[in-house]
Amino acid sequence: MNKSRFSSLDALPVGKPARISRIRGGRQLSRRLMGLGLRVGSQIAVVQHRPHGVVVANGANRVALGGGIVDKLEMEPLD
Repeated sequence: MNKSRFSSLDALPVGKPARISRIRGGRQLSRRLMGLGLRVGSQIAVVQHRPHGVVVANGANRVALGGGIVDKLEMEPLD
């Protein structure tokens, strides 16, 4: 995989599908995201950009993520 393809979640345009490639956080953050149905390998799409975070779609679920969490997610855009 080409490292230049990875980006942060807040850099993705609305509607662009992407895969979570890395969570730069501890075990507690990973567990919290797993409880929301988000884990490494999950395919999501940005539904809405908010002033301090984003709303993402994971299948039929919609999840609002704050800026602190958004900064810790590394995404791989899907073509």
